[in-house]
Amino acid sequence: MSVPSASPTSPVSADALRTALGADSLVVSPDDEGYAAARRIEPGGVEHRPAAIVRPADTADVARAVRFARDAGAHVSVRSGGHSVYGLGAGDGAVTLDLRALDHLELDVEGRTAWAGGGITAGAYSRAAGEHGLATPFGDTGTVGVGGITLGGGVGLLSRSLGMTIDNLVGAEVVTADGEVVHTDAEHEPELFWALRGGGGNFGVVTRFRFALHEVSQVTGGVLLMPATPESVAGVVAAADAAPAGLTAIVMVMPAPPMPMIPAEWHGRLVVMANACWSGPLDDAEAALAPLRDVAARAGGALLDGLRPAAYPSLLEGGPAGGPMVATGRTFFADGVDEAAAAHLVEQLASSDAMMRAAQLRVLGGAVAAVPSDATAYAHRAARVVGNVAAVGPDAATARGYASWVDALAGRLRQADGAYVNFALDGGIDTARAAYPGATWERLRQIKRHYDPQNLFRGNVNVPPV
Repeated sequence: MSVPSASPTSPVSADALRTALGADSLVVSPDDEGYAAARRIEPGGVEHRPAAIVRPADTADVARAVRFARDAGAHVSVRSGGHSVYGLGAGDGAVTLDLRALDHLELDVEGRTAWAGGGITAGAYSRAAGEHGLATPFGDTGTVGVGGITLGGGVGLLSRSLGMTIDNLVGAEVVTADGEVVHTDAEHEPELFWALRGGGGNFGVVTRFRFALHEVSQVTGGVLLMPATPESVAGVVAAADAAPAGLTAIVMVMPAPPMPMIPAEWHGRLVVMANACWSGPLDDAEAALAPLRDVAARAGGALLDGLRPAAYPSLLEGGPAGGPMVATGRTFFADGVDEAAAAHLVEQLASSDAMMRAAQLRVLGGAVAAVPSDATAYAHRAARVVGNVAAVGPDAATARGYASWVDALAGRLRQADGAYVNFALDGGIDTARAAYPGATWERLRQIKRHYDPQNLFRGNVNVPPV
């Protein structure tokens, strides 16, 4: 079966789409005054032009919009509540479903589960759950859309203790390519449930997610900042990898931003920014964090030590920098970062003239590795580190100029085949095959054939149907 290709043009009539949808849905077409704002996805800079942008009021509106797009011969792109450096939440010529109005949250405090709308952000969810001393693992940023991070996997500040976001997904409500509403979990439509946990947005529009909730009230965490040297980069990664599973660290190596809490003389100089979270017993926090602080001491002392007891939602701060910018990047897996690789990393970051450049190293293991590699569509359970190298420019042409530099640096750090969907800055077939190796790829293609044989949902890291 042939797979339709994306096109910058579309047979969609905005007026006909308005007629087909409920009165509470908003349709924005290229001729409307608010179109430019409606199609913009933070952090900006990616110029996708959907044929129409739909803001559905409920699941029934989503189903009607999907059926309309299918019958019109258009494809569907889906935007949840957060950011996308690559702009995957919009597509040229597509009917884009902007789910941000579906931001409801129903907490079952006694049952330790929650139903979350497909447009809610991780910050809004975590603040509401945190009022009851509960949490679901998402990422490290409050502006992340729950829908996007979940479908791609979800690696964040609770990953080593409570698993990835997909490991805490217990059910979902999905609008499939035929416009039908399907409820899936481990017992109902189990193949679809398997595919949703890491397979991206390939299989439908998830309008509601059901998550497990865990008791996470106060944690110990924050940012530990130190000078970037080969020893500090390798040492922080090694210390985080050797730590108890209650400690998760996300390590950024980058020029220090001009933030007030960072000494002014270090602005623009290379630093290691370790975003750490200890979610084990509070009495054990100091011992668990001590190896990270020891690395900072050997590097000349911490430039900022923000590790302290805090409510977990308070750690989910920040988001992409404001203003138009376009990134080029490459994701990779590794078992660690030795001093030789760290020295190369520091040298390359120091020599680049990109307005922003960074290497992010998320230390895995713990609960992530405890799940069998074939239990979900995320198949890279054995990897100890998932990384991302990125360089940012003010426009697409400038960003493309850094592609070879990014590829070379990621290639030097890479120690295992594979790609992490949520760090992918392109939706090409090579990225998809790296993200879904071997039997995972074949199983996903079979499931795609069952639920979306025409590849209606292809505005993603795309898995074409068999």
